[in-house]
Amino acid sequence: MNNAEPNGAEPTGADPTGPEPTSASPASAPANDIDEFFSTDRTRGTGEAIALPDSDYREFVYDLDDPVVRPYRAMDYEEFTEDRQQAEFLRNLLEYWDGLYREPFVGITSDGHRRDGLYRLPSPAGTDAAEPNASAPVAAAISLLDALPPVERAAVTYALDAPEWRGWSNPEFVFKRIGLRLEELADEQAELVYGLLRESLSAEGYERVREAMALNGFLGEITKLPQIMNDRSYWFAIYGKPSTTEPWGWQLFGRHVALNFVFVGGREVCAPVFIGAEPALSEPEHPPIFERRERLALELAATFTPEQRDQAVVYTSVLDEKMPDDRIHPADERHVAGAFRDNRIVPYEGILATEFDHDQRELLREIVRDFYGLLRPEQVELTLAEYDEHIGETYLAWYGATDGSTPSYLRIQSPVIIAELDHHAGVWLSNRTPARFHVHSTLRHPNGNDYGKALISAWQEAIAD
Repeated sequence: MNNAEPNGAEPTGADPTGPEPTSASPASAPANDIDEFFSTDRTRGTGEAIALPDSDYREFVYDLDDPVVRPYRAMDYEEFTEDRQQAEFLRNLLEYWDGLYREPFVGITSDGHRRDGLYRLPSPAGTDAAEPNASAPVAAAISLLDALPPVERAAVTYALDAPEWRGWSNPEFVFKRIGLRLEELADEQAELVYGLLRESLSAEGYERVREAMALNGFLGEITKLPQIMNDRSYWFAIYGKPSTTEPWGWQLFGRHVALNFVFVGGREVCAPVFIGAEPALSEPEHPPIFERRERLALELAATFTPEQRDQAVVYTSVLDEKMPDDRIHPADERHVAGAFRDNRIVPYEGILATEFDHDQRELLREIVRDFYGLLRPEQVELTLAEYDEHIGETYLAWYGATDGSTPSYLRIQSPVIIAELDHHAGVWLSNRTPARFHVHSTLRHPNGNDYGKALISAWQEAIAD
């Protein structure tokens, strides 16, 4: 979980050829050797390409009597958490996370030096031209708070600058208990939370988030562990006082979904974002939530000239033996912008967007638009304008084959965005190497605007003046 390799890391050229790819192992694979859920197969460098499985996720569903899943059948999520924290690997990880959580917030940077002034409000705060926050989310938040008893209302609300913003995580075990857990709310209260999400997000974004939550419930069904993984295994909190004139926000997090949403001066920020799925490809009633993003990425990669490919492809395999030992982690695998990585230094790598022609840059922009798609359309345009301003400093890094024949990792990075898509090995499925049916996707606003902090500071400074 240390820093990514700098852009000077040796690029390895075109799609790999040579040895036959190795594939994920089925449920009869040997026991994991790092931790009960993790093996060195997900981190071990290899000279071979990693093949995507020929079959779908069903081949990798554990038998219900398998010791990976059977011991937890009688546990609730708190008992499961207590059991998991007995594992040395997890204890060490949580201790490390807690140390990161306690650091003062700086923001992700490319070199350890934060750049200020990158994010702007539409109009000066404190003036007649100042833009109000959207009123519908405010009304939805007030309806939710009014429906909660005093104890629960106090538990769900935090100060705008509370450190708990940074306590989100994405596993199914609990680390920080922040706000209220949806599965412990009455149905009508949970529906009011969903109503706030619906009023805040775009229609497409709301469906994507709810589908990711539903996939968590689907995984609980196929493993028969619904008390640990279900579509309400999430924590929810409100920060600040819901208002059309002052900054405020909300947070939702749990397995494979983490959203941090802020309203400030007419701008809406949804970052950090973590959305994942295991399985990402499932039954017809659960459509693949990353299909468009992956399709656009492969469409762009197919246009690379040999020279562009040499620059863009940093590693020819997601388990390339040329990776430094600290580039990949058993829990995060390749993604660098996950939980508790608010201050990470992530050097640029890959190809500059200015090396692309017009059509390629438009494809890249559409991928970015898809990452921003949780926001309402007008907010997407405001956020894309910031992306456009820094196109000359925007990098695309690719790991793996560019034709979709192997697992891959994608990162788009500039002073105002880090967006990642990474294929992962199984946790509750038995694939020991990355596959398309376990995906992690992250979105960050580097240089201090995660949690809307840069824009909140700009708003506060304008009010003070």
